[in-house]
Amino acid sequence: MKFLDEAKIYTKAGDGGNGCMSFRREKYIEFGGPDGGDGGRGGDVVVVAKGGLNTLIDFRYHQHIKAERGHHGSGKNQTGANGKDAVIAVPVGTQLLADDKETLLADLQADGEHVVLCRGGDGGFGNVRYKSSVNQAPRRADDGWPGEERWVWLRLKLIADVGLVGLPNAGKSTFLAAASRARPKVADYPFTTLQPNLGVAEAHGERFVIADVPGLIEGASEGRGLGDRFLGHVERCSVLLHLVDGTEDTEAAYAKIRQEIDAYGHGLDEKPEVVALNKVDALPDDLAEEQAQLLAKASGRRVHKVSGIAGTGVADLLAELRGYIQRDREAAQEAAAAPFDPLAADREGR
Repeated sequence: MKFLDEAKIYTKAGDGGNGCMSFRREKYIEFGGPDGGDGGRGGDVVVVAKGGLNTLIDFRYHQHIKAERGHHGSGKNQTGANGKDAVIAVPVGTQLLADDKETLLADLQADGEHVVLCRGGDGGFGNVRYKSSVNQAPRRADDGWPGEERWVWLRLKLIADVGLVGLPNAGKSTFLAAASRARPKVADYPFTTLQPNLGVAEAHGERFVIADVPGLIEGASEGRGLGDRFLGHVERCSVLLHLVDGTEDTEAAYAKIRQEIDAYGHGLDEKPEVVALNKVDALPDDLAEEQAQLLAKASGRRVHKVSGIAGTGVADLLAELRGYIQRDREAAQEAAAAPFDPLAADREGR
């Protein structure tokens, strides 16, 4: 299945059905009076997050989505049926943006979460609505109201606990395969991942999701290579795992990635970071230690020495990541359980 994390679609809610102008006509009833019913309401366009989806590829070929129009009213005071809603299923983590690609309309972060994107138009009144003592035979019936319509951008940001970042060929996909049951493409020749991969890792009985995004290069924030748009998939992560190739210049490699993360912003530069020196199986012990010290000096953090192929240090690294994730989850639970203080909210708004 191809991966697509951005798509533009046109949505149109159903128009309301027209009201009916009708008069009661029955044998032996000379003055039957008006009996035209109202039109039905148009269907809404509803967007629903589905847990089993992980790409927006369906919207490459299905870009115009319209709900059903409300049925027209009819005689004998019969109201038209309402139009059926158009339900759009998207992956969990999808953001809905307006046509300007900046205004956030909705952010669906949970399975089953939904939002009404376009509301259907109301049905028109039938002529029975306009009957009065001075107008006993009204010849007026209204058309239905038009439904809302808009162009919308869908942007997928994967839901993961750990964001795996690094230069191309730093061994991120190999590490993901060693830490989880994911099977991204790996080989013994240089190439780069072209789409994000997810894997479920486990440490001390707790599971968490790791997102492997395509490698960044120097100048990615200015559009070089694949650019930095894939960093959006790690915006929601609790912690970043920065893998550095131990066979390269570790200080320069670390500085390049940090520069691109800082340039990207969106809160990603403020997330906690765990640094790991990868491919230590290809280095002598003394050289691996020297590279780790240089990397620790450049990053100002403790450096894990790991090998995705040999599995060296993977368990200890996952245990540290689990600690960050656990603290983030506990903080989120406390924030959700805290009582709402309208006075404090008002002070923040000011």
